[in-house]
Amino acid sequence: MRVFLCEKPSQGKDIARVLGASQRGSGCYSGAGIVVTWCIGHLVEAVPPEGYGEQYKRWSIEQLPIIPERWRVEPKSATAAQFKIVKQLVGQATELVIATDADREGEMIAREILDLCGYRGPIERLWLSALNDASIRKALGTLKPSDETLPLYYSALARSRADWLIGMNLSRLFTVLGRRAGYSGVLSVGRVQTPTLKLVVDRDREIARFVSMPYWAVEVVLSHAGQSFTASWMPPEGTTDVTGRCLQQPVAQQAADRIRTGREAQVLLVETERVREAAPLPFDLGSLQEVCSRQLGLDVQETLDIAQSLYETHKATTYPRSDSGYLPESMLAEVPAVLDALLATDPSLRPLIHQLDRTQRSRAWNDSKVTAHHGIIPTLEPTQLTAMSEKERTVYGLIRAHYLAQFLPHHEFDRTVALLSCAGQSLQAVGKQVVVPGWRLVLANNGPDAMDDEAAQRSQILPPLANGMRCGVEQVELKALKTLPPKPYTQGELVKAMRGVAKLVTDPRLKKKLKETTGIGTEATRASIINGLLGRSYLLKKGRAIRASDAAFTLIDAVPAAIADPGTTAIWEQALDMIGAGQMTLDAFIDKQSAWVAQLVQQYRSATLSIKLPPTPACPQCGSPMRERTGKSGAFWSCSRYPDCKGTLPVESSTDKRGAPRKRRASSKVS
Repeated sequence: MRVFLCEKPSQGKDIARVLGASQRGSGCYSGAGIVVTWCIGHLVEAVPPEGYGEQYKRWSIEQLPIIPERWRVEPKSATAAQFKIVKQLVGQATELVIATDADREGEMIAREILDLCGYRGPIERLWLSALNDASIRKALGTLKPSDETLPLYYSALARSRADWLIGMNLSRLFTVLGRRAGYSGVLSVGRVQTPTLKLVVDRDREIARFVSMPYWAVEVVLSHAGQSFTASWMPPEGTTDVTGRCLQQPVAQQAADRIRTGREAQVLLVETERVREAAPLPFDLGSLQEVCSRQLGLDVQETLDIAQSLYETHKATTYPRSDSGYLPESMLAEVPAVLDALLATDPSLRPLIHQLDRTQRSRAWNDSKVTAHHGIIPTLEPTQLTAMSEKERTVYGLIRAHYLAQFLPHHEFDRTVALLSCAGQSLQAVGKQVVVPGWRLVLANNGPDAMDDEAAQRSQILPPLANGMRCGVEQVELKALKTLPPKPYTQGELVKAMRGVAKLVTDPRLKKKLKETTGIGTEATRASIINGLLGRSYLLKKGRAIRASDAAFTLIDAVPAAIADPGTTAIWEQALDMIGAGQMTLDAFIDKQSAWVAQLVQQYRSATLSIKLPPTPACPQCGSPMRERTGKSGAFWSCSRYPDCKGTLPVESSTDKRGAPRKRRASSKVS
């Protein structure tokens, strides 16, 4: 019997339909010699420390480090029934096809079960990029040998075990040290979550330390041949900061006065350059999350959920958890089918599709830059827009637009820079004249091409200017401005920082080792990392921005720099990629992680943390300090003289200036 093991029920249903396995059973579909069954995400999970020994139920530094000699997993209680079905079917299989999501986590979901069930038969891999019928049939005809994707399992296993070692050992270590210092909360440490949190803490501290500096600018409205345009005053050397902003008000004031009395400006030099902009690539998940955060205000998890729905439910787009925006050259042959499907889905696209050059090969088609996955694009078959929610239609529209842009010309414009002089003062005017709209026809104001305020100001059209021409001075405005602090992260910008963390690393040794493409986390996990930090109240939502809570500052200040350093984690991510490529062994990586964790435990075993504790109220009955305790109804303040004094107060939900909630006492036992 040939068993297909899928990741989700909906995936199993789609594959079973194409295979002709139409008989529905308990947790499976069956046909002639074929059974399609599924997991529900991870059916098994790593055993927690207490599973390795009763002594680990109580958190104690003396028991650390906890390093399993033999790693164990166990079925999840919530999905135990489906695991029983899968185990029975795997036991009956004579051959098996892994049909989980085409990434390292999908590989792990299947392989962990096969290892736990002791399956030793032949294995093939179904590698799907889309769940529409045509894509499934194509993938079924080109099954991969098991050995080709096995290293992905080892990579995922390495990630899982490293997360366990760091999370279980260091969270216990620093929580106990925190308790000794009087901190009642849990100091949760994670291989990726802690350096991600540090990015936000560092940004918030940068904002808090920022001292605004005044500067002055002069804006001049000029006219020539009946057309007005804007020029900017160019401050002389020695009066500016490194960015060219004038820091001396008298100099700017004098310049404004002279320009007003000058009445005319003479053109000294005019240079025009033809600029050709290529279309942006199709989306990978990270770039989609960035754009949806910036333009639509969507949380990164919501964007992932929508992209997953477009892929799974609507069969409208390809696999969403991609880290590449490039497309394989073999997919050029599918262009006519994709465009026909788009037109059938939305007939209003007909005028635009008639303008496309179906034979055009943009920079997106590049085999050398395609990873295990390609860019997120529309599928080969029509979809139903009316079945989508408004947000799904909007995100689908963005994905569709970036695909269609590949078949439109470059966006071309003439950029003109004019240098002028007025009463001895230098002026500069910048103009932009669109020559060929090109791909911007389809993207309009969407996507990374959307202009910021400064770019919009430079998009003015200048009148025809030539050297020696004179322009009238219509208006002069002296602007008193202030430098602005960095902006807080939004979720989309935090994902961007996680992806490009190599650019933020300052340690020269780490920077030398890091590839510019190395990030922390993966396309599949970054949303859940941010969600986890929000759920633990380390991060707080402030409109579209996210800020660090008091607990976050406490944690980052408490743990060693190496744990919180994004560069360290990025190096580990590179190692995981090497395991996935067969260039490093799982055992070698885990041995290094175990030794590093053991060294940290030894180094900090007797450390004393310096933690800034929040003020505690005085008992309303006797005036003694109070302690935060947890009862049936949650946290409350109790007199430190209990039971002699039974004074209590509620833990208020009021927040401090950063909006940090009160820390709750952890339920874990600590000694």
